[in-house]
Amino acid sequence: MKILVTGAAGFIGAALSRRLLDRGDEVVGLDVMNDYYDVAVKEARLAPLLETPGFTFVKMDLADRGGIEALFAEQQFDAVMNLAAQAGVRYSLENPHAYVDSNLVGFVNLLEGCRHNEVGHFVYASSSSVYGANTSMPFSVHDNVDHPLSLYAASKKANELMAHTYSHLYGFPSTGLRFFTVYGPWGRPDMALFLFTKKILAGEPIDVFNYGHHRRDFTYIDDIVEGVIRVIDHPAQPNPDWDSAAPDPGSSKAPWQVYNIGNNQPIELMRYIEVLEDWLGKKAEKNLLPLQPGDVPDTYANVEDLVHDLDYKPDTPIEVGIKNFVDWYRDYYGV
Repeated sequence: MKILVTGAAGFIGAALSRRLLDRGDEVVGLDVMNDYYDVAVKEARLAPLLETPGFTFVKMDLADRGGIEALFAEQQFDAVMNLAAQAGVRYSLENPHAYVDSNLVGFVNLLEGCRHNEVGHFVYASSSSVYGANTSMPFSVHDNVDHPLSLYAASKKANELMAHTYSHLYGFPSTGLRFFTVYGPWGRPDMALFLFTKKILAGEPIDVFNYGHHRRDFTYIDDIVEGVIRVIDHPAQPNPDWDSAAPDPGSSKAPWQVYNIGNNQPIELMRYIEVLEDWLGKKAEKNLLPLQPGDVPDTYANVEDLVHDLDYKPDTPIEVGIKNFVDWYRDYYGV
């Protein structure tokens, strides 16, 4: 297939592009290469892709309406995987407009591209953040998610609604993927594992929010990529049993669906730090802080639909995933 991967220089985007190329797909990778975090990391992720036959890189902002229209018309994609977004819960409190430009304006530009160019499947990154104020665990795609706690989460929920509208109106399949705390080699420098590793090795204290008591469904990058590929190959189908009198939030009469992709095993943050300390061979000095605005105390993915529909369940333990990250970090930074 010819697949557009947006956010191709990102953590998930670069890993996914490698896997798609390995199996023989043609990949057009799009990224704006902004400086939300160290651009050198993005360039290093991209470098091996640029040398791989079948990969084409396009530097473009999703909000560039004319540019996106021309790209879709020229390339005629079989599928689109949208991983480009302004990420981060806390940053959405500082710079809300960045989320509107990328996560809303850019998203509708992609939907329009799919609509006008007969794209076979539109897949996009949603987030576990959409569960917001939900406290029923584990989080299920069949739960109502109308109470987001950050603009980032609201933008991801809006993506799911926008995609549903287009699938309903124009009949093309769309699938949203609610990722749960992705980590691993080449991870984002603004995320906890990267920040903790850098500071522990430098002998600096780490900020531990919610006094280390919150739990996250940490999901290893390779498990995320495997789930994404299975979804790309399995276009959303209408649910013939969908009942408007008792609407299921996770499916539709339109060819629209959402899946959780999570490890299905929440880990307390303090345990996560302990495993990191073990692999670094160094103890962390902890600066214990309260829960931050926009954060949720716990995340825990119900993956029954993923198992049922795609015969897949992420299962990499943090002891393996964190070791792989530490090995990569030491090699990349020479420490």
